[in-house]
Amino acid sequence: MSPAEKWTYQALENRTKALAIALGFRDRSTLEHSARVQTLALELGQAIGLSDVQLSALRISSKFHDIGKIGIPDRILMKPTKLDTDDWKVMQNHPAIGEQIVCSTELEGAEQTAHIIRHHHEHFDGGGYPDRIAGEDIPIGARIISIVDSYDAMAFTRPYHNGRSHADIIALINRESGSKHDPYLLRYFYRMIETSVNRIA
Repeated sequence: MSPAEKWTYQALENRTKALAIALGFRDRSTLEHSARVQTLALELGQAIGLSDVQLSALRISSKFHDIGKIGIPDRILMKPTKLDTDDWKVMQNHPAIGEQIVCSTELEGAEQTAHIIRHHHEHFDGGGYPDRIAGEDIPIGARIISIVDSYDAMAFTRPYHNGRSHADIIALINRESGSKHDPYLLRYFYRMIETSVNRIA
C-alpha cells in the first residue's frame, strides 16, 4: 500500500471512530458483535491473500457493517422476540442506511467501504438484500463479512435464540454454501476458523 493509500484509509478510520462510540451507546451488543466480526473478517481476508488496500477497506467496513442500525427504531432493534414480517422489512434497511452514513464523511475510500457495507447481506445465489445481486457481483469484502457475521451471530446468545456450538454453526453454514455463502471463501474459512484463537468452543 502506498503512503497516500494508507493515509486515505487511516483518515477514514479516524473520522468514523465517533460512529463506534455512538453505536455503543445505542446498542452495546451490536458494537461488541461488530468488533468480533472485524477480527474474523481480517483473518479470512489475510488467508485468501487480499491486498493491503482491500484489507484496509475490509477493516473499516467489517467494523461498521451494522452502523445503519442506528437508524432502526428501538421497538425493532431491541425487540426480545423474533421479528415479524413488517419489522423485518424495516430491519432490512440497515445496510443502505449504513452506506449513507459512511458516504456522508465524503472522504477518499468512503465510497468503496460503503459499497461493502451496503452488500453484506446479499446472498451468493441472489436471494439476499438490498439489491439481490449474486456471485462475484457482490464485493469480496461483503462476501467475507457475510460468512463471519453469520458465524458470530449464531455463536452468541441473544434474547430470541441461544448460542450454538462451533460444530453446529459449521454444519449450518455448510448447508448454505452456494446459496447464502461463497463456496470458494468457505473453504478458506473452514481451515482458518479451526485454528483461530477467536473461534468459539
